[in-house]
Amino acid sequence: MARLIFGMNQSLDGYVDHTAFAPDPTLFRHFVAEAQGLAGSLYGRRMYELMRYWDDDRAEWDEAEQAFARAWRAQPKWVVSGTLASVGPNARLLADDLATAVRELKARCDGEIEVAGPTLAHALGQLGLIDEYRIYLHPVVLGSGTPCFAGPRRPLRLVSHERIGESVLRLAYVPA
Repeated sequence: MARLIFGMNQSLDGYVDHTAFAPDPTLFRHFVAEAQGLAGSLYGRRMYELMRYWDDDRAEWDEAEQAFARAWRAQPKWVVSGTLASVGPNARLLADDLATAVRELKARCDGEIEVAGPTLAHALGQLGLIDEYRIYLHPVVLGSGTPCFAGPRRPLRLVSHERIGESVLRLAYVPA
């Protein structure tokens, strides 16, 4: 049975914004290794559209970016959307009953499935389907933006913490 893992880069004040801060080379290599080990990724529409960046090769990419793109392209992707009519390579659209579709996905897969996007993670957390939350805490204060957590969540329990590179903490939580 698969485990659903919600992982997100977050500012100290709780916001996510890929344009305001980015992973340093050490953290990016960590993300490459994580992507290489995933059974797949489960996306909301907005996050999936953002991640489609990795579908096309770019001449300016270094080896780590190329490795991430290869890992991302190789893994199955499931996209939760009521508005998209189609999705790209190695992706499947989930537009019906979210709870049933995700329970079936967890039952038929093995390993970790990344959940990407705060709104989707909130919905899955409310359904009790997120197995672990991995927060990559950056020493940045944004003051506003998209919150990492899209709404109230069940209580969480810290199970591990790790410093990655010079300034990022990875905090792992499970539902309490």
